[in-house]
Amino acid sequence: MDTSANVRRDVPLPSENLRHGWGSDALATMLRVLEVPYVVVNPGSSFRGLHDSIVNYLGNERPQMLLVLHEEHAVAIAHGYAKVAEKPLAAIVHSNVGLMHASMAIYNAWCDRVPVLVYGATGPVDAAKRRPWIDWLHTSQDQGALVRSFVKWDAQPASIDAAREAMLRANQISRSSPKGPTYVCFDSAIQEAVVDGQVRLPDVARFAPTAPVWPAPADVRAAAELLQGAGRVVVLVGRVSRQQADWDHRVRLVESIGAVVLTDLKLGAAFPTRHPAHANSAGYFLSAEGCDILRSADVVLSLDWCDLGGTLRQAWGPTSVSAKVIQVSTDHQLHNGWSFDHQALPSTDLFLAVEPREAVAALLEQLPAGPAKALVPRPASADADPPAAAALHVADVARGLRQVLENVPTTFVRLPLSWSGELWDWDSPLDYIGYDGGGGIGSGPGMAVGAALALMDSGRVPVAILGDGDYMMGVSAFWTAANARIPLLAVICNNRSFFNDELHQERVAVERGRPVENKGIGQRIEDPDLDLALIARGQGLMGFGPITSWPELISALQEGLNAVRDGKAVVIDVRVMPGYSPSMSRQMIRDVAAE
Repeated sequence: MDTSANVRRDVPLPSENLRHGWGSDALATMLRVLEVPYVVVNPGSSFRGLHDSIVNYLGNERPQMLLVLHEEHAVAIAHGYAKVAEKPLAAIVHSNVGLMHASMAIYNAWCDRVPVLVYGATGPVDAAKRRPWIDWLHTSQDQGALVRSFVKWDAQPASIDAAREAMLRANQISRSSPKGPTYVCFDSAIQEAVVDGQVRLPDVARFAPTAPVWPAPADVRAAAELLQGAGRVVVLVGRVSRQQADWDHRVRLVESIGAVVLTDLKLGAAFPTRHPAHANSAGYFLSAEGCDILRSADVVLSLDWCDLGGTLRQAWGPTSVSAKVIQVSTDHQLHNGWSFDHQALPSTDLFLAVEPREAVAALLEQLPAGPAKALVPRPASADADPPAAAALHVADVARGLRQVLENVPTTFVRLPLSWSGELWDWDSPLDYIGYDGGGGIGSGPGMAVGAALALMDSGRVPVAILGDGDYMMGVSAFWTAANARIPLLAVICNNRSFFNDELHQERVAVERGRPVENKGIGQRIEDPDLDLALIARGQGLMGFGPITSWPELISALQEGLNAVRDGKAVVIDVRVMPGYSPSMSRQMIRDVAAE
């Protein structure tokens, strides 16, 4: 890759049949046929043939190759990209060992219902063709078994013709609702086999993802009657489209029925938080106030809410839900017996097995238009700047960003668990893209880089707010941002701790009557302190910090924003006090610890 220029985005598709010399030439051509814009790779000998074909056979027609330093980053970058663009990248991982590295990121994409094309390689499957030692270690009898429980489909084709079909099928399945990752494994012997003759390129339009399903008219009428006859409707807006038109439709629906709305920080911006119908600050967990709002409903409309069953139980307890429940989701089609990412089984009165965008559009045809509501003006900040010597908190980081990013189109590509919903308002579907899906740690840097890649030339500034533990686990993903010239502003809320687990240790200590002051043992990231800005600079990014005061914070944020506008990737190390935002209630903190 030419690292002197930004990533390329204007490469034409091949327009005629090609003559392949090697099996991997045919596979590389399929990447172009599928219009895959980028392939994200950590190199490995099992796909050396495919690597060569992408670089040397396709030439200027190749998709842009992004180099990463760990396979988990490859899939995380593709995941972050898809959360913005709503279409997949290709992540290529080396053999069984690379797939094992990538497995956590694949699980995140699975839980987040995001399309990712994971390609791998093995072999040679033919034992007679294996080199001593290394080829035996890197060959598996059934490589897809490593991830089969959390991909939508996998294949290990035994010929070039079968491999082309597998790539078409994987693309179709990954992008069909409900979306998710797929995995195709290429035998290295097939890649390196000689192929003679022209190969006709498939018409990808004939292998398109399935068209959205429209809800049954009777179900739409029944739902409309429930919503119109209700005294109070609460709409739980969950996994929904990032298209502005769909955002506007959701607002119209809520206004037409006079509903109240709850949203979820795990899932990204889904409804304008300054709209008078948005009733409570979003969080990673439903607050006590949110439970009260939900219990006040006589009809609940779930637009693919994550863990509807658990949320209903949180509000009503183990007794039966008193409200009528309308569920709109296709998520049940992915549920299997290996993982419990499907969450609790919800009780419903009407189940529309379609995507929320189709259900909302159908309902709008049945319901009369309601009065449009003006957004609530943002109040002028009444908070005085903290004293120069005062310790910083996560809420101060938010205040500093508000001051520096005022009137700047911004996309938050990551927020930490210590963030509270009232710290920022969402006015568009790209203001915030949500969490990682699987609830692990270490995915933040890779997903932030992928989302920033998708936002290039959009006019929006990508901002990632990460914890120091998440940063250090995935820190080498930022090298790809520097290498590929992907602008990104990353602010590290550095509390020198795996603080979420300190809360767990505090809870256990209190229950057992043991010393609470020991909760930081085995949790604190200090002695020696990590120089996060130095680590960033060592990878070619701009690094600021450690930042310990308000004047330093404002100065670093402003300088960092200017650098991002100049096309640079920036990391700012902000030392914050351990703990959640002061604006978070103690009940919310206890809820986090209880989880």
